[in-house]
Amino acid sequence: MPLNIDRRTLLKASAATALITGAGPALGASHGPKMGGTLRLGLSGGNTTDSWDGRTHSDVFMQVCAMGSVFDCLTEVGADGQLKGELAERWGASADAKVWVFDLKKDVTFHNGKSFGADDVIESFQMHIAEGAKSPAKPIIGAIKEMKKLGEHQVEFTLSAGNADFPYLLSDYHILIYPAGMIDEAIQKGIGTGAYMATSFDPGVRALLTRNPNAHKKVYFEQIEAISITDPSARINALMTGEVDAISRIDAKSVRLLDRNPAVEVFEVTGNQHYTFPMHTNTAPYDSNDVRLAIKHLFDREDLVQKILLGHGKVGNDHPIGPANQYYAGDLEQRVYDPEKAKFHLKKAGVDSLQIDLSASDAAFAGAVDASQLFQESAKAGGVDVNVIREPADGYWSNVWLKKPFCACFWSGRATEDWMFSSAYEAGVPWNDSYWEHERFNKLLYEARAELDSAKRAELYREMQIITKDEGGVVVPMYANWIDAKSKKLAHGETLGNLWSMDSARITERWWFA
Repeated sequence: MPLNIDRRTLLKASAATALITGAGPALGASHGPKMGGTLRLGLSGGNTTDSWDGRTHSDVFMQVCAMGSVFDCLTEVGADGQLKGELAERWGASADAKVWVFDLKKDVTFHNGKSFGADDVIESFQMHIAEGAKSPAKPIIGAIKEMKKLGEHQVEFTLSAGNADFPYLLSDYHILIYPAGMIDEAIQKGIGTGAYMATSFDPGVRALLTRNPNAHKKVYFEQIEAISITDPSARINALMTGEVDAISRIDAKSVRLLDRNPAVEVFEVTGNQHYTFPMHTNTAPYDSNDVRLAIKHLFDREDLVQKILLGHGKVGNDHPIGPANQYYAGDLEQRVYDPEKAKFHLKKAGVDSLQIDLSASDAAFAGAVDASQLFQESAKAGGVDVNVIREPADGYWSNVWLKKPFCACFWSGRATEDWMFSSAYEAGVPWNDSYWEHERFNKLLYEARAELDSAKRAELYREMQIITKDEGGVVVPMYANWIDAKSKKLAHGETLGNLWSMDSARITERWWFA
């Protein structure tokens, strides 16, 4: 019997080898959606290095253009947080959650007319583990021991270890499905199964998409024009003057300004987005945990939430699991601004004072430069002299992040704890932006991944949050609400997705003109 399940249900169902199918389409407004029109988007996160290769995507511009428009994944997290099928129709697991069988949708075609099937899934997955591939999804696909085609529209995955979250992980926006035998061409031209086809693409500048007449899902816009606007003020001006219909990542300081404009409105959701400052733990002085703890104690978190987020968020506790996650350990002692503790840890590290560089740009998150300067001031009381380096917005994610030893960053969070931890904290994964390795943490990660008992899982994830808080290489001072803005001409369903900006990057397929 078809089930509309959340993750708790999934855990129970996998133990019983239940058959699972996705939920229906996103809920629409009571008066019903209207067809037609060109949706013009002013999006942050565009880069001149962008491409249709899902392995390279890192921000909302390509999320919206690729995962939410031109390409599909096997599964999708709906606006209501429920997991549903996108190219998969249903799936089921063995009792130990090691073997998963996915039934694929039939009568789906790529934009070039090729029929979609099992071969496309297998080859698209294999590109993430190909020799020399640098993919953030490598830990997910690398955990698959064997991929087997059971039929034209059925695939079996055998995992090296049980993973109760496996169907959730396949909704990762990096794991796009390409046509087998022509993946290079598909990446070059933007050939997917999505509801929109790529008409033109100028990386870091603009993408023009046209509704796919053979789409397997219903969408409402005739065209999408996505414009890369990296400057927050320029995005707001574009919306206020009517040049675009919606914009991503609003600076909290601009909310009141937008509220005064009768033609536009802010839409805001609370999720797991967190603003971070990763330190390279393989580079001095950040290879000392006492130095890292000193730095963590010199962030005035309450001050940052009030001055940078203007209250549109909450303080963070130096681990990446957010209040929207199932196993969030909200009762852990909150780390607070404490210059004396910082001095204590510096003394333990063998230094009385410290001089460090901090690279920042508002490309990292709205207000990142201001946040860095606030830290610069608060750090003085603890004996730390911070030199804030203002980096160019263009190319920030390719030239600064993962390369500079201390920088500003943001994470959208993930739907599951394992997904978040394995994306950025597991030893050796491409997006481990602090280059952190911890034997006990990794052991717990693998145990929790295969654990079907929810209470035991909670204990494991609690310890992992404590370890990252007290020994990790990332400062997580605040959780930021997703704040976007739109023209009042646009309408959407009753629930907005909170995984990422712009309705979990699905605005092109879930919205319409009123």
